[in-house]
Parts: sequence; structure tokens; C-alpha cells
Amino acid sequence: MRTVLAVIGVALAVLSVTLLTGVGAGVVATGNEMFDQSGQDLWVTGGPIEIAPGSVGGFQNPIPNAHPLAENISAHEDVDAAVPMAFQVVYVSTDGEEFTTTMGSGVPGGGPSVAIEEGEGFTGPDTHYADGTYEGNMTHQAVISPSMAAEYDLEVGDTIYLGGTVANARENEFEVVGTSPTFENFLGTGTVTTRLSELQTLTGNAYDDSATLITIRTTPGADREAVRDDLAAQHPEYTFRTNQEQLVSLLERQAVVLAAGASLVVLGIVAGGILSLNLLLSLIYVQRQPLAVLRAVGATRRSVVGVAVVQALTIATIGYLVGIGATPLLAMLLDQIALTVTGFEGLVQVPQYAYLAGAGVAFGFALLGGITGAWRVTRVTSATQLVR
Repeated sequence: MRTVLAVIGVALAVLSVTLLTGVGAGVVATGNEMFDQSGQDLWVTGGPIEIAPGSVGGFQNPIPNAHPLAENISAHEDVDAAVPMAFQVVYVSTDGEEFTTTMGSGVPGGGPSVAIEEGEGFTGPDTHYADGTYEGNMTHQAVISPSMAAEYDLEVGDTIYLGGTVANARENEFEVVGTSPTFENFLGTGTVTTRLSELQTLTGNAYDDSATLITIRTTPGADREAVRDDLAAQHPEYTFRTNQEQLVSLLERQAVVLAAGASLVVLGIVAGGILSLNLLLSLIYVQRQPLAVLRAVGATRRSVVGVAVVQALTIATIGYLVGIGATPLLAMLLDQIALTVTGFEGLVQVPQYAYLAGAGVAFGFALLGGITGAWRVTRVTSATQLVR
């Protein structure tokens, strides 16, 4: 039983390292992949997005005069495109009677900001914006995410009702002109995308032309960091970040969660290590009589230590194999749970160095337990003392 518990203790220590490290590595890898797939090089933010309870849309976007600002940024010689984007909660219905809320996103048009899977996407100019007057006709075109298309059984050419309020939504019919996974991949939930100006009007944000952020695609061969510094000097009231810097910023906002995760890693290693160490010491303690016989018949201190160390390493090896054997299955299970909770896939990815770290913990504590226990036994030479 002690041997089995010692093996379990080592396996738990290994799992603590591999799985919790896999969560951290998966979050970073998924974030980097999403930013790389976006096709953007720089991100412009104007501060935190504030939740506005009771307001239409539910969010107070931090970048005012988004259209003129994006045009000003686009004028830079090393900028290929600058796209303002906004996110708001909207009401959606397929029949104009039963409405549900979903995440609405707004972009000036198609192009690099929205990757279309089916349909043509937005066609024609943004007539509603009308040079900032917001008095033109709406195009009433919408691009939906694949999950939303599946949930509402929608196809390209179908009609949906969309608005910032239920009353507003009943008055605005939009034609589905395409499907796109772009914003679903970033937000982890189903989305409906319209022209930015039309989303602003539907959610009451047209008066200040507010947006959530602006994405920038630089020209081929341009120095992104140099462009970032140049634009930041021109617009000091906004923050310009590269893809990597934007990811780091997002992770820093979850400092409490990350600290909790790091604490769990440390706690798992310490708890599993102490459990295995304690059990290994107990194994040696209950073998005082066999070890006493070895010493009494002339075995050297090195031989006794060798017996204890080999036994500890054997237990560590079995425990490590159990731990790494269970890691892929448990990682898959955790990833499915994370997908259900967050909507993001691939948040648990166990890297190779996690297995190496698990091996270090398993065999490190094993050696410590074996050597410590054997050292205590070999401090005396009398068989009588050893038995005591």
C-alpha cells in the first residue's frame, strides 16, 4: 500500500506540472495563433472598454471619431490599411417575434478585416456613413459567424431582424450576405457583423463615432516597431501595440487569474512532492530491519544507500510513467471543458518541456527521499541500534 501511494504521489506531482503548464502554454499559443491569423500588424486602443449597464449595446467604446482617426492613420506611408472596429450586444431574431442577444461587431466594410467563408460579404460603399453625417441609407447587410448560422439555421440570402433594442430590431431587417469565423475566433462566441456606421446607429454610438479599437496592416517590408513609434508620437492619446504586445496586454489584465494559476502549479508541485517524499521516507523507515541485516553482515554504507536510491528511483519511474500516460487524456478532457466554458479551442496544450519538468520533479524528490532516508539509516553501524 505504501508503494502504491508513493507511486500515486509521484504521478500527482507530474500531472500538476504537465497539466497546469499545458494550460499556460495553450493560452499563449492560442493567442499568438489568433493574432497571426488576423493578418493585422498593429493594434490601437484608447483605454479599457467600460461596461455601461442599462445602456443600448452594453459597452462604452473608448475611441471617439473613429472614422477620421482611421483615415488619418491610413495616410501614413507605411500603413496599408487602418480599420476601426466596434463591439456591442445586439438583439437578433429570424421571425421578428422571439429575440435573443448576441455579440455584434462593426467594420467599415469587407477587405482584410473580415474573412468570408460563404457568400460575397459586404458589397458596395458604406452609404449610411455619408461623410460623417450618418444620414445615408443603410445597406442592411450582415455577415454572421458559422455557429450563429447553425444555431438559427441561416443561409446566405436569409433575413434577420437586428437592433440595439427589441423595438429597434423589429424595424430593421438585414440580409445575410456571408458567413465569417473572424470575430467568432477572437470572441469565442457567435457574432453578427454589420457596417460600423450601421452598428453605431443601431446601438446609439453614432453621435461620437466611437469604436472599440483600430487594427493596422502595414505595407510589405515595413518596420512595424518603427511605424508603431511614429504613429504613437503623432497620436499620444492612444496606445499602439504590435501583435505580441497586444497579447501580453490582454494577459496582464488577467493578472489575478494568472497568479492563481501559478500558485496552483507551485501548490501542486509542493503537495505532490511532499506526499511522495514522505511516503518514500516511510518505505525506508519500515525497512529498518532488512537494512540492519545488510549492515550487520558487512554491507557498506554505499551499498545501503544504493538499495534505497534504486528503490526510490523505481517508484519514481513508475509514477512518472503513470503521470505522463494520463496527461494526454486529462489534457483533452480539460480542453473540452475550457471550450465549453470559454468558446476557445486549444487552451490546453502540453509542451515537451512540461514533460521534462515533470521528470525533474519526479526523480528529484525520489533522489531526495532515497538519499535522506538511507543517510539516516547509515549513520549508525550497530544492528541493535538500527532495529530500534
